[in-house]
Parts: sequence; structure tokens; C-alpha cells
Amino acid sequence: MTAPTPTAAYLRGVTQTDQTDVSTDDPGAPRATYDFLIVGGGMVADAAAKAIREQGAQGSIGILGDEPTTPYPRPALSKKLWTDPDFSYDDGEPSTAEETGAEIHLETRVVGLDPDAHEVTTEAGDRFGYGSLLIATGGHPTTLDGLPAGDRVLYYRTLSDYHRLRGLVPEGEGDKPHVAVVGGGYIGSEIAAAMVGEGCRVTLLHPDEVLGESVYPREFAERYQQLFTDAGIDVRGGSKVAGGLEAGDGVQLQLDGGETVEADVVVLGLGIQPSGDPISDALDRADDGGIVVDERLATSAPDVYAAGDVAQYPDPILGRRRVEHVDNADSQGATVGRIMAGSDEAYDHTPMFYSDLFGHGYEAMGTLDASLETVVDDFEDGDGGQSTVLYYLSDDEVVGVLLWDCAGGLDEAEQLLAAHTRPADASELVGRIRPQKNDEDS
Repeated sequence: MTAPTPTAAYLRGVTQTDQTDVSTDDPGAPRATYDFLIVGGGMVADAAAKAIREQGAQGSIGILGDEPTTPYPRPALSKKLWTDPDFSYDDGEPSTAEETGAEIHLETRVVGLDPDAHEVTTEAGDRFGYGSLLIATGGHPTTLDGLPAGDRVLYYRTLSDYHRLRGLVPEGEGDKPHVAVVGGGYIGSEIAAAMVGEGCRVTLLHPDEVLGESVYPREFAERYQQLFTDAGIDVRGGSKVAGGLEAGDGVQLQLDGGETVEADVVVLGLGIQPSGDPISDALDRADDGGIVVDERLATSAPDVYAAGDVAQYPDPILGRRRVEHVDNADSQGATVGRIMAGSDEAYDHTPMFYSDLFGHGYEAMGTLDASLETVVDDFEDGDGGQSTVLYYLSDDEVVGVLLWDCAGGLDEAEQLLAAHTRPADASELVGRIRPQKNDEDS
């Protein structure tokens, strides 16, 4: 299948030669023009480029990423690269350029979009033309005004951050640093677990009274926090960092209550904000800063698509939302790549998300919010251990399901969410999902 035809307005005055990746000495021409241009160098870009080729399109692909490294799966940065001795950097390397022929421009930040000219502009002033454009800029870490990033202060997000942290936390025997982790969410909890697994002294600072209590019902949050304290992590709830100072071989954190915490390294995981400013100013935006797309991941501009962390899309089960997890990035990236290459499909996947901590793990789908009505269903997993299913309910329906130490159950969770109903007595959900481990899963 050939590449899709761009809009007629764009094709007027553009020849086929103009749409190939060529450099030019003409100061009025773009630096290069690609049939498929992807802004963002993460896993959405990798999945989209591969799907373009799998769909049969032979057009040129360009990837403009503002990071100094090629696409790499972010989950490995806080999980397997620290926790799995048999997993190496090369095991996660997706070989985007080798498999697709894409030309990847590193450290290239796009700051402008001209939909009429079918061009983007970079911070360096270069212009790149496109037939179809995918915005896959992801998100950037939430930062604290009083604590700038530095040699020993990391707002953890990228492969470069992993390499910096690995340099501060050497493998093998020897002295290990005291690592203060700020934030008890997804990244903060995984990094705290990874650091204590490396033999570091770890202090975990978070604002809740009990770790995870904004996500999990209180009884489960207490169990969750116990995993961290049992591992030797100093968990300090009710701690908000007001600022800090990096000096010499250490960092001093100032808490809003006046207390100070001194550490050798500080890693912050405070969530992300959707990236894309100011490129997305030419497009319809959501209240949270995401780019609004339709069921085919198309934006309000012709031949411009968005996918991944930055895209607010209409989920067929959960409604319009923006999802910051790898399943969505991979699935949306593959779907939008096929669409850009001529497929007539829509994005109809409801993504899951997961985490692994201290030999335990969960998979989840939907909305996890401890302020909702919740049901905690504990049961034996078939191997003498305990599994748990957490249900989250609104007044009208089940809106979220978390499967803790379960082997399976996601299909049943998706069916339950798709039904858009709930029992009058929430306790009737106990036993609704009963995944059991078997010999293949053990």
C-alpha cells in the first residue's frame, strides 16, 4: 500500500521530488521534507515508524526528537534495567532506524507548526516539511521551582537520566549513596524499590499520610507501604519539599515544615505534564494541555495526528481521556502509523498499565482513585499466596479495576468496565474476577 495522499491544498505547487528527504542550499526551502514526519523520539515514534512499514508504505520517514538518544522503552528505566540481572541495555533497544529506514534527528526540539505550509520549525531555526505529521512529544517531568536539576538532582524520565543515576549508583560491591526519592507515585515508588535493591540507603518523601492512599483504599495502602518499610526504606509521609541546594557531594532538601533532609542523590518523580508547547498552539487543546484528537487520532489540522502521552482521545469504554502509560503509547503508535500509511481503522483499544515492586506486581485498567467507593477482594492465588482485586465504583458503574499478584483477569476487567453497570450492593463484586495461577504462569 502506498502512502496516503496529503490534502489538495498542500499538493498544489509540490512535486514528488520535494517530498523526499533532501538537503538544500536554498535558504527559503525546508532543510528536509519527509512523507511521514514524527515529532518526538519515544516509543510512539518507534511503533508508528514500524507500523508505517508493516502497512506497506515506502515513503520517507523522519523523526525529530529533543532527547540525545534514540527511542527506548521507558518502563525499563525504572524496572528491568535495575531489577533483572539478565536484562541488558541491548535487550530493550528497539532498533528503530535499522528496521524502518527512518532518519532520526537527535536533540532537535520543534517549536512551531505551520499547518498550511505543512512545515515545522525547530529551536535552531531549521524547517522540516511533511506529507503527514505525527506529534508524539510525550510529557516532561513536573519540577519544583526551588530545586533545579543538577548533577545529583534528577527529575527522572529519560534514558540519559538512567545513565546519570547508574553513574551515581555503581553496580557491584562498594559504597552506595544515600538516595532521597521525592514522590510516592508511579515513578517514585519504582525508583525507591530499585535503589534499595541496589543496596542504597533510601528515604522516600511523599505528601500523603500513608503511601499510596490517594490511589488505594486505606487498608490496602497500609499493606503497600509495609512492603517498602520491610525492605528497609525510610518512608516519610506528610513530607513536601519546598526547595533544596546541591553542593559538593550532596544535596540538602528543605521541607515545608522546616525540616531538612541530607542525601547524596535526589531523584524526583512528581508526574509529568504533556509536552508540545508551542507546537500544539496551532491545534485544539484539552484543559490539561493535551492535544485533542478524534477516533482516528487526527488533530484539528489536516494531515496532523497525535498519539501517546500528549493525546486526549475518545476511549471506546472509558470515554475521552489522556493516558500516560506504555501500553497506550505502543498501541496508539502502531495504530496511527497504519492510519498515516492508508489504513481506514480507528483506535479502539482500552489500555492497561502495570507496575512491579519487591517481587509483587499489578495490572490495572480504568480510573484508580481512593476517593471513589472501593471493594477489596482478597483470595488465595492457587500457590498458597494471596491475590487481590480492587474495584473502583462511581454512583453508576465500575470505573476501575486493579489486579494485584494475579495471573490474568484483564479481559474480565475490561468486560466489566465495558458493561457500564454496578451492583446496588458493591460487595457483590467479591468473586467476580478470580484469575488463578497455573503451571505455565508459575
